[in-house]
Amino acid sequence: MTMPLIDTNVTLGRWPFRRLRGDDTPELVQMLRDHGVTQAWAGTYDALLHKDIAGANLRLVEECHKHGRGILVPFGAVNPSLPDWEEDLRRCADDHKMPGIRLHPNYHGYKLDDPKFDRLLALAEERSLIVQIAVGLEDERGHHRLVQVPDVVVTPLPAVLVKYPGVRVILLNSFRAVGGEKLLPLATVNNVYAEIATIESLGGIAKVLEKTPLPRLLFGSGAPFYYLEAALLKLKESNLSDAQLAAIRHQNAEAIHCSGC
Repeated sequence: MTMPLIDTNVTLGRWPFRRLRGDDTPELVQMLRDHGVTQAWAGTYDALLHKDIAGANLRLVEECHKHGRGILVPFGAVNPSLPDWEEDLRRCADDHKMPGIRLHPNYHGYKLDDPKFDRLLALAEERSLIVQIAVGLEDERGHHRLVQVPDVVVTPLPAVLVKYPGVRVILLNSFRAVGGEKLLPLATVNNVYAEIATIESLGGIAKVLEKTPLPRLLFGSGAPFYYLEAALLKLKESNLSDAQLAAIRHQNAEAIHCSGC
């Protein structure tokens, strides 16, 4: 039997600055299925620049239901810099029955030591929501000259999470900004997880596992912005044991999801 594969980092819709292979949802879903993905946690590119977050989240849910039943799991956006953001969070949990939310602090203009982020974590913990933080998307060298968006600074995160031990935080696209020795402070925080999309070095997963516990590393492709095939290749070239592969491919994500049930 083929081992399940949970992709914790895919995004639906159009990247604002160019077309991508798989930015059409049926095409993306077919690509995921063809490569053995059994479940994909999906955000929306509309959340980056649109102010109507509720509308973006509704379209995300409709796309997941229309094209991705059985595989796509919507993770709605919340922007605590906008008015009435608490209602957006409530809708994600209560109306749409989402298991989690996806945050873009760099695009939405707040930092992780902002009181609004603190309040968001408190509400997420109350509702048992997974919190995904997109640390980066595009390499800064490729940004449009009018939209320069640096990676999220995650150094405040351990101190903030001390107050919210029940919230599960997943860092997406994080290893360009939080690699090497920078990973060590986060590796000591039991409720912080990361996925592999931006691990780039040869044998990269094995190197990361030298600094962070296996239960806190997840599979994520970053598709369609990043190539799904590249993430799968990282699993093959890192010389992982069957137990390590099973943990990264699906068991760790299942444990995170089930801990909020």
